[in-house]
Amino acid sequence: MTTQAILDAIQSPDSTPGDFAALPLPESYRAITVHKDETEMFAGMTTREKDPRKSIHLDEVPLPELGPGEALVAVMASSVNYNSVWTSIFEPLSTFGFLERYGRTSELAKRHDLPYHIIGSDLAGVVLRTGPGVNAWTPGDEVVAHCLSVELESSDGHNDTMLDPEQRIWGFETNFGGLAEIALVKSNQLMPKPGHLSWEEAAAPGLVNSTAYRQLVSRNGAAMKQGDNVLIWGASGGLGSYATQFALAGGANPICVVSSDQKADICRSMGAEAIIDRNAEGYKFWKDENTQDPKEWKRFGKRIRELTGGEDIDIVFEHPGRETFGASVFVTRKGGTITTCASTSGYMHEYDNRYLWMSLKRIIGSHFANYREAWEANRLIAKGRIHPTLSKVYSLEETGQAAFDVHRNLHQGKVGVLCLAPEEGLGVRDEELRAKHIDAINRFRNI
Repeated sequence: MTTQAILDAIQSPDSTPGDFAALPLPESYRAITVHKDETEMFAGMTTREKDPRKSIHLDEVPLPELGPGEALVAVMASSVNYNSVWTSIFEPLSTFGFLERYGRTSELAKRHDLPYHIIGSDLAGVVLRTGPGVNAWTPGDEVVAHCLSVELESSDGHNDTMLDPEQRIWGFETNFGGLAEIALVKSNQLMPKPGHLSWEEAAAPGLVNSTAYRQLVSRNGAAMKQGDNVLIWGASGGLGSYATQFALAGGANPICVVSSDQKADICRSMGAEAIIDRNAEGYKFWKDENTQDPKEWKRFGKRIRELTGGEDIDIVFEHPGRETFGASVFVTRKGGTITTCASTSGYMHEYDNRYLWMSLKRIIGSHFANYREAWEANRLIAKGRIHPTLSKVYSLEETGQAAFDVHRNLHQGKVGVLCLAPEEGLGVRDEELRAKHIDAINRFRNI
């Protein structure tokens, strides 16, 4: 049995849930992996010198055992996130340590501790099998998956599943991820695929869209409201492009920070008006490696006020980290909020605490999203209120190049990967809604 029979069933308009349930599953499938015996291959190199094209492999791997509360999904398309890049260059540490620790938690979890790691934290595809205890999903269901993997055996996670002590990111801290022809997920990762999107478009938003939703909109994040001035770093990028859309859809005022004219144009095309090109305006928040420049913070704050009619920032959508964090804390209004979900320029942040404590500002750490937040974020995609930011699509064989592009920041928005899907544009079920939003869907494709 090969995956071709699965693809044929997905592409046939006559296939029923019974047909999918009766499909024999292949013993193996193709998957993007990194190898445990290569974790030192980039030793001594700088981050920039490390090349994902050398560490990423396309392997034939055995089908994993299906456990209770789980599902096997035929993956039509996936996408590349920064965590896939980190995995491929073994920074800040090898992910095999995650798999080893997970493998020690239970007999079933031992499946994840392998000499190879199947990566990828997004997917769009079709349910093939469900394990015992799964009632909400059946074979043949068209789905997307969010990347939160939880056990929920501790009370800690029952107000907010992100607080589960056994919380992991699927395809990064677990095995059997989405950059493959078949993936293993927990059933509470599944959500309905938006019908007006193709497979590759539907696979693109998952991780970044849910992350931006929690960080900016959710009560667990900044609880954005109408009229808020929201400073968005990297506003045309993978995360920032969704934050910009959420701000606009929610009646807030995004102040978009970008690094080029092209990226500024992307933000304008989304409907943003207040844009700061940090390169063109020459902001240098650090005098040297160890010393920040408060004069530049003030110049930056003055520019923001020019764009907001004299108002300061209510919410900062932070993810660059060390390079920008001092400025972010400074420009936030009294009582305002800085939410942070990453540190792509360095995680040892420095800021002047006087501006935080004396002005009663808050710093909120935000990491991915719980199931409800991911579901709400996906619902907005399905309704055509928020749109995918897919810019380019690669084949599974080209995943190394896709990861290289993201590593070197040669991309805009999100980079997609076709897995079982033989070509782009397949999987659209709602042509009417698609036609209504086609320009927004293709916004990042037309760059």
